[in-house]
Formats: sequence, C-alpha cells, structure tokens
Amino acid sequence: MKRFFALLFLPLWAAAQVPVEDDILARTLDSSSPYYYTTLMMRYREGDPTLSDLDYHYLYYGYAYQEGYRPLVSDPDLDRLLLLASSVDPDQPRQETLEAIISAGSDVLARDPFSPKVLNLMAFAYAMLGDRPKAETYAARMNGVLRTILASGDGLSQKSPRHVLMFDHALDLLDVEGLPYDRARIVSRTVEFVPLLTPYLVEGKKRRGFYFDFGRVYWNKPEGYTYKRDRTWQFNNLKPREYK
Repeated sequence: MKRFFALLFLPLWAAAQVPVEDDILARTLDSSSPYYYTTLMMRYREGDPTLSDLDYHYLYYGYAYQEGYRPLVSDPDLDRLLLLASSVDPDQPRQETLEAIISAGSDVLARDPFSPKVLNLMAFAYAMLGDRPKAETYAARMNGVLRTILASGDGLSQKSPRHVLMFDHALDLLDVEGLPYDRARIVSRTVEFVPLLTPYLVEGKKRRGFYFDFGRVYWNKPEGYTYKRDRTWQFNNLKPREYK
C-alpha cells in the first residue's frame, strides 16, 4: 500500500509543550475551561477544523484520564483492520474492502481515538471512495496528534522524551518520519529508548534513536499483568498527498 498523507512538522520556532499532569487534569475537568474534555472530544469527533495545536495537546494527554483509556487491553478489531489493510491493492482497491476498513477502523478508534496509523487508514479509505471532506478530516486528525507528540519533547535524552499514550503511537511517528527502528530498550520505569537501524546526522551529530515516555500506559496496570507487544503494521510506504 502506498503512503497517503504527509506529516506536517512543527515549525522550528514552535515552543515545546511538555505535558504537565496537574495542568491537564485541572483544565480538562473544568466545565468553564475552553479545554473541558467533553467539549473538546465532541469537536474532535465532529471534525472541527478550528482545533488548535493547544486543543490537541489537551485532547491527547487528557485522554489518559478518561474511562475509555485502556492501553493494555487487546483489541481484536485492530488485528482485523491490519489484515484488511494488508490485502488492499492501492492502485485498484475494491470498494467492499475499503468499506470494511472504515467499519473496522471506526471500531478501533472508539477505543484508541488518536491512533496515527488508524487515522491514516481511514483517510486513505475515504479518499479512495471519493469522499474528500472525510479524507481531509482524518488526515488533519492524524497530523494534529503527531504534532502534539513532537511538541512534547525532542526525544534526544531521557530528560526530554516524547510523551505517548500507546506504544504504537511512538512507532507510528517514526514510520511517518521515515526512520526504520529496532527493538525498544527499557531505560527507566517510564522511559524507553527506540534505536534507529541507521543513525543519521543532525547538525553534525549522530542521532541514534529517540526516547519515549510510556509512563501513562502503566498507570492502571493490572496486578501481575505482563505486556506482550503486538505485531505492528508500518504505514511508511503510503504515498503522501496534499490537499490545496
């Protein structure tokens, strides 16, 4: 399958927006706040194009306090979606397969509304079906989520990790950046280092990988629970498309 949408990177001057839990909790629980979670999520699900990067910051990290946030629960709908995606001919996709992707993707997003790869697949399916407005909406959501993660830290050290709600979100981000990665290594109770298969130079220095904070995943970890990483499906071979 070809790559579909390109990541809209943060401008170099954009200030980092590291998540501060007290701030996120206070603002998303306050019904008088512009970041009241119920209102933000309603706008997100309705495809509100006026959502700002700050809105996405509170949307994404505020989800960790919602009842639906269950990162350690397996999702058979995701397996079904990835199997469907792997069977698609990107040049001549069958309508029934695209519709099945949308159905399965909607079920997955009910549990993980910010999955970059699922949002990307939804955008792809709607575009192939000729529904440009919905394709644009899902692409905007994906880019909003990825910008939020990028703004949370540069990922270059354990002290400045990129913060994610799900393990797969970190890998999806690296896929979009076109950075092949190896198995993650545990660095501390909340941080893991994801090494790159091929280091690359940035301002004369080798960047060998990125640090990610997965701490939120374990907030409500069941006693005795052992997490086994599910297989991932990379979408870095989807063809980018820009809407004008």
